[in-house]
Amino acid sequence: MKPLVLNLPDDLPASVALTPGELESQVRLMAALKMFELGKLSSGKAAELAGLSKPAFLEACGLYRVSIFNYTDEEVARELEHDSQALRDPAAGSAA
Repeated sequence: MKPLVLNLPDDLPASVALTPGELESQVRLMAALKMFELGKLSSGKAAELAGLSKPAFLEACGLYRVSIFNYTDEEVARELEHDSQALRDPAAGSAA
């Protein structure tokens, strides 16, 4: 891995009640979660950035309310319409 240097206020660890090591881990996790949420990183790469196993990263997604399903609004609407149609006409739903 390549190092990334961030300039932080000297009192930041104390302000957030974390040790410098805990702050580093938290910043890495938050960056990984946000980049995953935005679709910039896969779950595997995000886990790597966060310094976690993939299952641990997916658990962190749940803790921080980051969906592991990245669907656009249009994809969700299409799926809902497909499912609604399948409930109304089971034969039509299986043809898709």
